[in-house]
Amino acid sequence: MIPDRIIEQGTLQSSGPRVSVEVRIPWYRSLPASCIAGADLSIDGHAVPEDSLRWEMNGRTFTFDEMAEVTDEWWFPVDSAVLSGAADIADGTEHSVAVDLSLYIPYIIIGDGEVLRIHEHDEKTMKVVSA
Repeated sequence: MIPDRIIEQGTLQSSGPRVSVEVRIPWYRSLPASCIAGADLSIDGHAVPEDSLRWEMNGRTFTFDEMAEVTDEWWFPVDSAVLSGAADIADGTEHSVAVDLSLYIPYIIIGDGEVLRIHEHDEKTMKVVSA
């Protein structure tokens, strides 16, 4: 997989009490939204609250629970998605940003009808810009 390219460098943004970062798929093929099992976002080692996380792709915003049933939206390797959540950070300051991403790979069966689930991690340091 391609974990060192999950976080797009220079995309950390702040908009009031929320932060966002652009992420790329760490897989070589497109996947439907239902295969995005979840993500975690941390700023300077502090986890962004899970219940505040949102995933935006193709102009639509979802919670991870909502995406479990979405098969008509696809994440393509050439497109960025936006992961956002509640965190208050100052513009122009530098932060360590970490993203943990969990994906189902539906066409790789690992036994008894169970599909492969991958977990990838990326961490980068970047300055925050105002959205």
